[in-house]
Amino acid sequence: MKHPIAQLVAGIALVAITISARAQNVEISDAWARPTVPGQTASGAYMSIRSEKEAKIVGATTPVAAVAQVHRMVMRGTMMSMQAVPVLELPPGKTVTLRPNGLHVMLFDLKKPLSVGEHFPLTFRIAVGAHRVIEQTVETEVRPFEPAAK
Repeated sequence: MKHPIAQLVAGIALVAITISARAQNVEISDAWARPTVPGQTASGAYMSIRSEKEAKIVGATTPVAAVAQVHRMVMRGTMMSMQAVPVLELPPGKTVTLRPNGLHVMLFDLKKPLSVGEHFPLTFRIAVGAHRVIEQTVETEVRPFEPAAK
């Protein structure tokens, strides 16, 4: 043990991360975003989110865009349009899927084009319980959109 204090600090940090991950009980998986072309200022991000306890997504941020917001697609008469979702409920034990043409995260005012193969962090603010808001970051991969087979 050459550096016992450093090992102690590392051990405490590992325990804190483990406790934090268990306390939040929110799993975000398969996060991806659509690539863009030069001049395009918006894109969408998609993923699966599962919470073991009642929770709500109340905000999102990313360094690649000025604004990140949860949206849903809705029919208004004969027109499909997007609607912001200020609070996304995460029912306990159920997976909420964000996908094209459904719930998704809109990335507005992109700071640069998103290219296939790139990764960027997307951080969610999640309300857990009555008075606690946590942040959880997911690494998001930019990959091509492949429509489902009909």
